[in-house]
Amino acid sequence: MHISVVIPLLNEEESLIELHNWIAKVMQSNQFSYEIIFIDDGSTDNSWNIISELSNKDKNVKGIRFLRNFGKSQALHAGFAKAEGEVVITMDADLQDNPEEIPELYTMITSGGFDLVSGWKKKRYDAVISKNLPSKLFNWAARKTSGVKLHDFNCGLKSYRKALVKNIDVNGEMHRYIPVLAKNAGFSNIGEKVVQHQARKYGETKFGMDRFIHGFLDLITIWFLSRFGKQPMHLFGALGVIMFAIGFAFAFYLGIDKLFINPYGRLITQRPQFYIALSTMIIGTQFFVAGFLGELILRNRADKKRYLIKDELNL
Repeated sequence: MHISVVIPLLNEEESLIELHNWIAKVMQSNQFSYEIIFIDDGSTDNSWNIISELSNKDKNVKGIRFLRNFGKSQALHAGFAKAEGEVVITMDADLQDNPEEIPELYTMITSGGFDLVSGWKKKRYDAVISKNLPSKLFNWAARKTSGVKLHDFNCGLKSYRKALVKNIDVNGEMHRYIPVLAKNAGFSNIGEKVVQHQARKYGETKFGMDRFIHGFLDLITIWFLSRFGKQPMHLFGALGVIMFAIGFAFAFYLGIDKLFINPYGRLITQRPQFYIALSTMIIGTQFFVAGFLGELILRNRADKKRYLIKDELNL
């Protein structure tokens, strides 16, 4: 199979038929063998019934329905697990991503040698203040922190080599950072393509300003995991050594001063250096304990399901 199109969605009943027909037209005109995997992330409208009808009419349409809303990352994880295509394309269900981009995205993976190609919505039709400016700031921070030189991390339109999606773990809210996860996994040939962004035709966006706050917090998380996820003791141990050394230095100074320099001066407990020494040594010990606990958790964790599937179609 040439292409798997993975589409996470939440309450997009108005756009699904039009999106399916558009994708099918592009695939057939380019003679691609394909599958379209819709992941219904707990929709409360008629989305699942429409997916069921499309599946009955078109054997290329497959569906996964979550028991409730688990988030876009979990939806992508479920879609990636089921995808069979040589190249996996992800896109949103709101018709803001253009299926006409699929052939070139496919070619860039198969002939261009890329492991991942991310769309860049260079010209956007979103609100400037509430979405465009925060998005630019977010993408700048992501580039500086991760070292992945992309202009638009959050673009839903991306293409992937099959081996990549089968070997990365998309969890939490990490769908924004799939290129960073790919780089950390060893898939470093990451490209970018300017894609057409279309104004939303139906409904309204499911994401508010809070996604940027969450995005920056996730950026800190993925930086930590990429640097210290396998060896948390390297970070916490180093911080523990520094803090404990500072505390010990103050304690040593106080001891020498009291015993040899000024034995009849103030009591040690009346000097601020005593509390600095005590606090920093306690904090250093706590950092050590945190590092040991991190190592123990890492070595003894058991994988658990992050979402519950209610129904599947053609899978």
